[in-house]
Amino acid sequence: MKSIPLFLLSTLLLLPLTHGESKRPNFLIIFIDDLGYGDPGCYGNPGIETPHIDRLAEQGTRFTSFYAQTVCGPSRGALMTGRYPKRIGGGWQTNANEVFISEILQEAGYRTGCIGKWDMSRRRYQEKLVPNSQGFDHYFGALGANDANKVTLYENREKLETTEDMAGLSRLFTDKGIEFLEQQNADQPFFLYLAHTMMHVVIDASPEFRDKTGKGLYADTLVELDHEIGRLLRKLDELGLAEDTLVLFTSDNGPWSNDVKRQRAKNARYVEWTEGPETAWGRSGPLRGAKATTWEGGVRVPGMVRWPGRVAAGTTRDAMISTLDVLPTFAALAGVADAVPDDRPIDGFDQTGLLLGKSAEGARDHFFYYDEGELQAVRKGPWKLRLPGLKKLRKWPDLDRGTQEVELYHLENDLAESNNVAAEHPDVVRELTAFAKEAE
Repeated sequence: MKSIPLFLLSTLLLLPLTHGESKRPNFLIIFIDDLGYGDPGCYGNPGIETPHIDRLAEQGTRFTSFYAQTVCGPSRGALMTGRYPKRIGGGWQTNANEVFISEILQEAGYRTGCIGKWDMSRRRYQEKLVPNSQGFDHYFGALGANDANKVTLYENREKLETTEDMAGLSRLFTDKGIEFLEQQNADQPFFLYLAHTMMHVVIDASPEFRDKTGKGLYADTLVELDHEIGRLLRKLDELGLAEDTLVLFTSDNGPWSNDVKRQRAKNARYVEWTEGPETAWGRSGPLRGAKATTWEGGVRVPGMVRWPGRVAAGTTRDAMISTLDVLPTFAALAGVADAVPDDRPIDGFDQTGLLLGKSAEGARDHFFYYDEGELQAVRKGPWKLRLPGLKKLRKWPDLDRGTQEVELYHLENDLAESNNVAAEHPDVVRELTAFAKEAE
């Protein structure tokens, strides 16, 4: 690995692994694709039952200000490196010299596995950018997305097959995740990153779930995905791993609900999806906007953490937290905080205090909203400033472009970003404008 001193590594490998406070936790990230803030039942969806996802909220802490990034590949890079996408390559390809949390944990003695969608090597095999070159002992999945109604599967560095069975991917990736858990050595901690392709189009559900909800294909697909999450979590219980495993459940960005016209025009399957009794797209719930925007609905996502006996159960917190915070937080919990790179900016914060209930506010008091490398908004405390004259807005016909003037929202009072109060608070506008300039 690129930045862990040998003396530190040798010390880490001597850490005690007995039960109790000194035992390093296992880490399991369940990363959903294009799942909207309003999709799970525990985030207010009245029409789709997601009992296994909801149970994570009951058994852990649910966050209502959990931030990712605007789109798939950049969001995954931010999760792995703790750095805003503009720093690490900007798009669907990371720089080879970036330090991933998987590398830090692998060198600290963790067994590491990546299952599912990668999307950090420009959707193709590149020797230095694929999972096995970025700290993962084992990989099974697709290097890109399923937009084209097919994915090419890899196991480690070996190319396997190209499949058009989108309906089988949720089960397949769960099966592979379960295999990883079943091969676990009780004396070695693990890090499993399971990144599903659903709910990213092309969505589909297997025959067992297709047309069963009566609410359209999106609902069928989400119910199946929830079922598979339940299978994975039951396996943790069966193997006696649940008590020692921190589970993070979240999404890469908001729902892809703002590109319907363009997609319907170019793909007949989209027409089929939108003919059902309910929308075939995810929901942002009370939030404005969706995927590929810097409105709250584009980057504020479901986020839950469960760690029995350590993370409070049945708790909801509004403190700001982000996928950017995963690297420093997991490193701290694993006892390797010193392994976080200090030769580059790290945009994540160690949120150990927030997760363990020692801090209600957490370590993050701001968030910068980027899309395609352009800073489009900034949040500090409850205030969010959307900058004027944005240039990197996608040409989707359904995209919400706002006024293109200065917009200020008080998110605690106006979660939907519906009341621009810039004229009433020029002092806040000045402060956040200056803060935004510091970020650039």
